[in-house]
Amino acid sequence: MGKQDRAFWRNVLWSDETKIELFGHNDHCYVWRKKGEACKPKKTIPTVAHGGGSIMLWGCFAAGGTGALHKIDGIMRTENYVDILKKHLKTSVRKLKLVCKWVFQMDNDQAYFQICGKWLKDNKVKWPSQSPDLNPLENVWAELKKYMRARRPTNLSQLHQLCQEEWDNSPTILWEACGRLPETFDPS
Repeated sequence: MGKQDRAFWRNVLWSDETKIELFGHNDHCYVWRKKGEACKPKKTIPTVAHGGGSIMLWGCFAAGGTGALHKIDGIMRTENYVDILKKHLKTSVRKLKLVCKWVFQMDNDQAYFQICGKWLKDNKVKWPSQSPDLNPLENVWAELKKYMRARRPTNLSQLHQLCQEEWDNSPTILWEACGRLPETFDPS
């Protein structure tokens, strides 16, 4: 992979949103047990109804570091998404010192596409309209959720605070996620 290709990937601004639960996590957990062991404490997993609450986050980053992390109040609607872009997109681009030919990579959720696509076009933001979901932010979210499970926040406010702290101090995770991209797409 040439220097030009690496320079391209360094100027991609990735964005995505995720839900982080206060207790537990969104993935499945399996317990193997023999017949008659179903109720033994060592063979059960404690749960909290609905994960004890959750927060929705939108974030963006590039190879050079993190951009904004925005807590979404309520349900994410198209209008909210455009407001988030208005508030955080160009600020993040300046913070990360992306060059003038930077590319914005979002997950192309059809629910947002029509209005967001118009806003992006009106604001001269370059983005691949039919891109595959190759977002390394998925890996960053997984690491953030793992970190939250280890930190064990006790309320939603603390969960948000810890997420923000980790987001602001996570360059290693980001470099690893972006650093693998050129090799992932290398046709040789």
